[in-house]
Amino acid sequence: MTRPNLVFIMSDDHASHAISAYGSRINTTPHLDRIADGGMRLDAAFCTNSICAPSRAAILTGTYNHVNGVTTLDTHLDNSLWTFPKALQADGWQTAMFGKWHLGHGAAHDPTGFDNWRVLPGQGHYHNPVFVESDGSGGTSIVERGGYVTDLITDDCLDWLDARDPDRPFALFCHHKAPHRTWEPDAKHFTMYDDVDIAFPDTFRDDLAGRADVVQAVRMRMLDLDPVTDLKATVPPGLSVDEEIDWRYQRYIKDYLRVVASIDDNVGRMLDWLDANGLAENTIVVYTSDQGFFLGDHGWFDKRLMYEESLSMPLLIRYPAQIAAGSVSDDVVVNVDFGPTLLDMMGVEAAEHVQGRSFADVLHGRTPDDWPESMYYRYWMHDDDAHGVPAHYGVRTKTHKLICYYNDPLGQPGANGPADPVEWELFDLVADPVEVDNMWGRPGTERITAELRTELSRLQAAVGDEPYPTDD
Repeated sequence: MTRPNLVFIMSDDHASHAISAYGSRINTTPHLDRIADGGMRLDAAFCTNSICAPSRAAILTGTYNHVNGVTTLDTHLDNSLWTFPKALQADGWQTAMFGKWHLGHGAAHDPTGFDNWRVLPGQGHYHNPVFVESDGSGGTSIVERGGYVTDLITDDCLDWLDARDPDRPFALFCHHKAPHRTWEPDAKHFTMYDDVDIAFPDTFRDDLAGRADVVQAVRMRMLDLDPVTDLKATVPPGLSVDEEIDWRYQRYIKDYLRVVASIDDNVGRMLDWLDANGLAENTIVVYTSDQGFFLGDHGWFDKRLMYEESLSMPLLIRYPAQIAAGSVSDDVVVNVDFGPTLLDMMGVEAAEHVQGRSFADVLHGRTPDDWPESMYYRYWMHDDDAHGVPAHYGVRTKTHKLICYYNDPLGQPGANGPADPVEWELFDLVADPVEVDNMWGRPGTERITAELRTELSRLQAAVGDEPYPTDD
């Protein structure tokens, strides 16, 4: 059997609800929709920690962050760890990675498992970015580039595809910086949406009443956006507070959608190349993001919290040989499952220690009888988290979500946190899919609360994590 190729495209902070294949109210993404139309859209794909570096580490290693060690932005990936690209490389695939790495640099943290790589240092720049690349002899070199980052990353991918050995299968990892803050569009899309207003989310005016105190205190509101770096403008004089909030949202969301439009165009370039070279049928194409993002939902931007907009990951997978075109799944999958699944589809075994599970059967339209109906999430508070998002963990089932917010493990209180070191939120995702009604402690919820706490404990034990000592 011919071994399949892999094109794995990952963006940064691209929310599912900014993709038209997911029914976006505010965006159209025709080329991303080509992947969904030709394969499967997964509607219940979740990250296990909604922050860039930890999610990327979970995807590569197939392990939770307390196992791979990348719990925050301040921790870097030990590049001696097993990763699924290493498994493909060892089994004969040509491997390459271009774009955002964000897992540390230096001999212990540079990308490994790739025959060729060229990556942005840290977050990188949108315009005229600098890249670091392998020099072929174990060292690195700096490459200064003129142009727009999304175009340049795609150029590198296509150049590598043209130069590859056509007699060997390939696994290409195209990791875009966009649409990460500070949302700087290219010239082609600079004036896109100038003459329209973008619709506001239904929860844009959410006052967060009834939510945990630490959630009410997070600094992710429109007024927390920096007018200079984030909005690239001076706030017009004479606006009321509400008018300014609306103005800020329009500035923010338009630039966000503009940089997404560039991603969509460049995904189209990749898909066109596969078509032109007769490789579409035998290539697994994946589009995902390292986590979701708040697009004004609850009045917020950014991610980190276990609310749906941040927790959900877009996941579109096309492989005509095995996946029915236009199929959809609501089975729960998490980012640690990605690597084992792709290896399974490509006929390669994952390492025994990997915690993720292959969902290849789900992609084939067959849900295993013992497939999980819940998932575990944990966010570690960062030392320099300007957003003041508290450490928390929780469980999400198909119908409910339970979140525990706790103090920093070093004993420092969560940013603006309450005197009580632990707070809880409970949401009924069927009756309240937008999560505005915290039912924690409400009469009549005792049974579901007990069930969810039991499931949370079970999941923590299953993945080898430990609860915060005072969460009772």
